[in-house]
Amino acid sequence: MPRGKTGRIHLSKTLLARLKRVRALAMDVDGVLTDAGMYYSETGDELKKFNTRDGMGIKMLQAAGLLTAIITKEKTAIVERRGQKLAIPDVEQGVDDKLLALTQLAQKHGLSLEKVAYIGDDVNDLEALRRVGFSAAPADAMPIVRKAVHYVCSKRGGEGAVRELTDLIIKAQGHRPLYAPDR
Repeated sequence: MPRGKTGRIHLSKTLLARLKRVRALAMDVDGVLTDAGMYYSETGDELKKFNTRDGMGIKMLQAAGLLTAIITKEKTAIVERRGQKLAIPDVEQGVDDKLLALTQLAQKHGLSLEKVAYIGDDVNDLEALRRVGFSAAPADAMPIVRKAVHYVCSKRGGEGAVRELTDLIIKAQGHRPLYAPDR
């Protein structure tokens, strides 16, 4: 995305219009909310590192009245706990067909896919990314994914990509950030 001298992102009118329509944000996990690494302890426990700033962005979207959801192919207690901690109402795990899951999510909440944003990073996200109203990918997403989305974040997965996207949505929709200083 083009950046000016101040480092601010300049979005086209078309992208701003897409962001204004968003009523729900669905996110992949591995490579989006995490750095795509899978860590195992000596005893076989699986570990994932989540970024707290992404979590704050999710809470800010929720405070602005937007729906948040997780849709992932993996199935772990870690993801379930993260979803509970962030009060994400829809945590779909073990999903092979992400477009179908997004379509069902949208129908459940009375939304069209045009009002859904989705952020993904790999080939199993492509179909969903191509059908939603606003699609995004972390900076380190697979090249084919970066070419398919409306917006490529400057941040990598697990390093603030979701927060970058939530900030864009909040700003485009004119919501006052949850913890913005009074001016």
